[in-house]
Amino acid sequence: MNPNDVARYLRDNPDFLAQHGELFTELTVPHPQHGGQAISLAERQLYALRDKIRQLESKLAELIRFGEENDDISEKVHRLAVALLGARGYAAVRQALFNCLQEDFAVPHVALRLWDVGGEGTGPDFDAVSEAARLHALDLRHPSCGAPGSIEIVGWFGEAAPHIRSMALMPLRRQGETVGVLALGSEEGERFYPEMGTLYLGRIAELCAAALLRELA
Repeated sequence: MNPNDVARYLRDNPDFLAQHGELFTELTVPHPQHGGQAISLAERQLYALRDKIRQLESKLAELIRFGEENDDISEKVHRLAVALLGARGYAAVRQALFNCLQEDFAVPHVALRLWDVGGEGTGPDFDAVSEAARLHALDLRHPSCGAPGSIEIVGWFGEAAPHIRSMALMPLRRQGETVGVLALGSEEGERFYPEMGTLYLGRIAELCAAALLRELA
C-alpha cells in the first residue's frame, strides 16, 4: 500500500481509529512548532483545534469590525436624510448636502452638476457640461471610484483640482434618466479606490437626487 491508499482507506473507514484508539498515543508526528520534537496524534489534533479556534476568533473580530463600520455609516446616512428632509429651497438643500458630506463623512471636496432638470437654476451646479461628460455619467450603472480620469470633471473642484488623486462619481437620476453627477474628491489616492463597496454611495446619490430635484420641480 502506498500513502494514498492508506489515506483513502482511513477516509472510507472513519470508524477505524475509533476501534483502534491506542494508535492516537502510539503513533507520533512532528510538532507543528518544533520540527525536531515528536508528539502523539492526540496532541497534534489538539494543536490543530487550537489553530482553528484562533482563525475563527480572528474572523469573528473582523466581522464585528465590519458590522460596527456599517452601523457608523448607516447612522451618517440617516443624519444626511434627516438634514435633506428638513431643508427647504434648493440652496438650503445643497448646503445641507455639502455640510454632511464634508463634516460627517469627512469628504474634503464635493462638486455637483445637473442638466435637463427644468427650472431656472443658477450657479456652478448648472454650468454647461460637455457631451462626453454626460455620456460618461450615462454609462455609470453604479457609483464609480478611482483615480481621476476626466480633466473636465476634475476641473469641477476648482482650485483643489490639481491636488485631486481619487474620486467617487455618483450618477443622479430622475425616473431612471441620468440628469447629473455628484462628485467626491480627495488628495489621498486610496480614499476612493476601484474595489471599494459602493452600496452607501448609491444610497447617498438617491437621497441627493430626490432632495435637489424636488426643489427644481
